[in-house]
Amino acid sequence: MGEAINLVENFKIEKAIFNCGEFNELEQELIEVLDKKKIPYYSCIKELNIDDNKLYFLKNNDYGNENDNSSVIYTELNNHKFLFMGDAVVEVEEELIEKFNLQNIDVLKVGHHGSKTSTSKEFINEINPKYSVISVGKNNRYGHPNKEVLNNLEAFKIYRTDQDGSIMFEIKNNKFKIETCSP
Repeated sequence: MGEAINLVENFKIEKAIFNCGEFNELEQELIEVLDKKKIPYYSCIKELNIDDNKLYFLKNNDYGNENDNSSVIYTELNNHKFLFMGDAVVEVEEELIEKFNLQNIDVLKVGHHGSKTSTSKEFINEINPKYSVISVGKNNRYGHPNKEVLNNLEAFKIYRTDQDGSIMFEIKNNKFKIETCSP
C-alpha cells in the first residue's frame, strides 16, 4: 500500500481495489489521487473477471484490523491453483479452511511477509502448496520471515524476494517455468 500513490502517478492504472473495512489515512490519500485522475475504485468485492480468468476474493469481512482486512485472493490459471494471502493472520487462515476447499495449492504467496502471526502448520498441511513465495525485504527490522514459518514450509519449495529477487511463474504447455532475478 505504501507505494500505491507512486504506482498510480507513474503507470497506467485502469481500476483500483481496496480491501474491506474503513479507509485509513493512506488509503484516503490514494483515493484523492484516483479521483483526480478519474480512476474508478472499488472495495470489498467478491470476484473480478480478467479475460477468461476470475480472481476470487475469499473474505469480505471487516476484522477491524488493517492486516486482517487485507484481501485474500484465489485463482486458477490453466488448472494451476494460486492463493495470495495478503497480510492475513492465523485466525483468518482457520476461517478460510472452514469455508473453502483449498487443497493442493500450486503457488502460495505467504501471508504477512512470513511473520509469526501467519502461515500456521495446520494451514500449510491443509493447502499443501507446491511452491511458496515470501515477499520480504533484506535485513528488515521485523526479522521476517519467522523461523517457525520457514519450518512450516520446509517440505515445499520456498522462494524469497530477499534472497531470490523478483520471482516469475510462467505457465507454458501446462507446466511451470520459474525464473528469478537477483536482488
